[in-house]
Amino acid sequence: MANLRRAGTGLKTRPYTVLVLATLTVALVSTSLASAADPDKGKAVFEQCAACHSLDGMGDYDGPTLKGIIGRKAGSLEDYRYSAAMKRSDVTWDATTLDKYVADPQAFIPGNRMAFAGITEQAQRADLIAYLAAAGGESK
Repeated sequence: MANLRRAGTGLKTRPYTVLVLATLTVALVSTSLASAADPDKGKAVFEQCAACHSLDGMGDYDGPTLKGIIGRKAGSLEDYRYSAAMKRSDVTWDATTLDKYVADPQAFIPGNRMAFAGITEQAQRADLIAYLAAAGGESK
């Protein structure tokens, strides 16, 4: 096969190089999609949260309901007594803020009252957030 000169770069490539690069790109994209968050796995992770939080807004729990959490300002539910740290945090819950908070609640909002060490595994946090969204965790 003859070498082809790419215009303006001075680099030589072979036609099969393009095929190899395209194959690698497809493999990387497929891997990314395969590792996407799984709400079903997130339901199992939520069991750690369910001791203190509900998703239906009902019941007497130590923590606030997580129903409508995505898109809601932290410390904003009228029927829950939040810590001063949570109220003044100026955080709006989305996938990024929830991920940081669930990883290490005290580091993300120092002085909050949540007595939970956090979930260190990023995939579990992503699954949990996907579950919260799927289970009605988005604000209306």
